Amino acid sequence: MSIRIPDAYRNPTVRTTMLAIFAFGFSGAATAPYSSIVGIHELGLSDRAYSMLLAAAAAVNVVISILVGNIADRLGDYRRMMVFVALFGIAGYGAIYLLPAQSTFVFSGLLLLPAYGALNSLLFANARAATNRMKREDVASVNSGVRAMISLSWVLVPGITGALLAGSPSMLPAYLFSTLAAVACLGLIVVFLPKVAPGDALVINHLSYWAALAHVATPRILVRVLGVSLVTSMLHVNGAVLSLIVTGPVGGNVADVGILIGIVALLEVIFIVALAPLIRRIGAMATLAVGTMLYVTYLGLLGLSTAVWQVYALSLISGAGAAALISIPITYLQDLIADRPGLGSALISVNMFLGAGLGALIFGLGTAVSGYSGTAILSALAGGGGIALLLALDGLKSRHAEPQPS
Repeated sequence: MSIRIPDAYRNPTVRTTMLAIFAFGFSGAATAPYSSIVGIHELGLSDRAYSMLLAAAAAVNVVISILVGNIADRLGDYRRMMVFVALFGIAGYGAIYLLPAQSTFVFSGLLLLPAYGALNSLLFANARAATNRMKREDVASVNSGVRAMISLSWVLVPGITGALLAGSPSMLPAYLFSTLAAVACLGLIVVFLPKVAPGDALVINHLSYWAALAHVATPRILVRVLGVSLVTSMLHVNGAVLSLIVTGPVGGNVADVGILIGIVALLEVIFIVALAPLIRRIGAMATLAVGTMLYVTYLGLLGLSTAVWQVYALSLISGAGAAALISIPITYLQDLIADRPGLGSALISVNMFLGAGLGALIFGLGTAVSGYSGTAILSALAGGGGIALLLALDGLKSRHAEPQPS
């Protein structure tokens, strides 16, 4: 039996975008697990300063993603903006590696790397523009495939980086790996991404920069982004409590944490690809609802687990649910501003920011009134509330965004 490759993946823009986002994911996966080691242990930042840097960088990334997405919409060509922001990644990672100091780390982390992070939404916007005339099921399939490439990079890269630097006195070479990955990402965009012919450029009505920010903040959009963020906040809470539950109540160790994370990341890639036919059969929103309930079930059972083997057994549910939570919301968010792919894709960054913030709030509240197990259950309730809100607003049918006023 042969495996049918969807026609959408034969599009050269889609293929190049998938390779570019793997390189983008590589650059982040090489350093993100070790960033705190470099910033705090090697360069001497305090825990508080590092925490504040992360929060500020996330906020800067949201603003830049919205503004850059709006500029790309106005140009009708995302390639030029992708080349521009890719340079920030090369400069940011390269500066930390070549000039390791607190000032360099803070400047790169606060400005250069958040600007590079806008490449994520631009790549999704570029894929969306390339699939603009395709069926919505094919659009969702492409988004899932593009998102799977980021997950694949996180399956492969952190472990390889850790193994290569296991005997090194410093983790700074990880930033060299990220620099080279950013260079590869830029090269893929410049060399292989097809240029947009003048007659093929998207024609999008003008929005001023402040109007773009206001456009994102309309109640119709914000309430739906809130619903998605409640759903995706479960991923952030799980990232915080999984290791604490494994090494605490269930009696596992740090090695179990690493194995579990690797297993789930691999399952995410498999299930993201497997979701495509399910989306075509029952629709994206119904698939998201199923995935959310799977993850709600996983977190609830994680909170009730008493042995490490039970957490391993939950990996299958976790991987299946997470695959839906990290891939399907991308298409849903883009559809909220369907006529502006750059601005619509910038909502991905807004969701990541709000999801992380809500996750931190749930973690703080949960650990204040209960233990880590209770926090997992509280997060499951919040995620269930998020999907209930989305279903109340849009139902099970995939919604079509209304054209927005300019």
